[in-house]
Amino acid sequence: MVGRSNVGKSSLINAVLKRKAVARVSQTPGKTQAIHFYLINEKFHIVDLPGYGYAKVAKPVMASWRQLVNAYLQEAEMLRLMFLLLDARRTPSEHDTQMHDWTTSAAIDERIVLTKSDKLSNNELAKNQTSIARDLGVDPTALIPCSVVTKKGIEEVRREIVTRLT
Repeated sequence: MVGRSNVGKSSLINAVLKRKAVARVSQTPGKTQAIHFYLINEKFHIVDLPGYGYAKVAKPVMASWRQLVNAYLQEAEMLRLMFLLLDARRTPSEHDTQMHDWTTSAAIDERIVLTKSDKLSNNELAKNQTSIARDLGVDPTALIPCSVVTKKGIEEVRREIVTRLT
């Protein structure tokens, strides 16, 4: 799980696992300051990476996170799927675009999840989904609108994980 700070990575992990507090959730951006590995059923890991972008931390700390994430992504031999989480209400940042481009160039299977989709009307979500897909050069139907509040998209995220386990 990768995305900017405060996009909902930890909340999504908890929703996917049907647990309230496996991954620590905070209202303050930048609380995930290390790579967190969650071993699931002794079979696979879900990995929560530190967010990029807006976080209330010093620039050297942010730079160390970037180095940590880059090293993990380059060395993770068992990486089967990357979920790039984007806030459905926002246009992709430069960091989002860079992460998507890197994932594509590294030939890593990627699914883009639009978090916080419950905060938009259906029309706004459809419009933003089209716009975000255009910005990233992907098919709008490949994006997974998701909400941990309404549970929309959670089952689709689970299915994506399960298909990589066989």
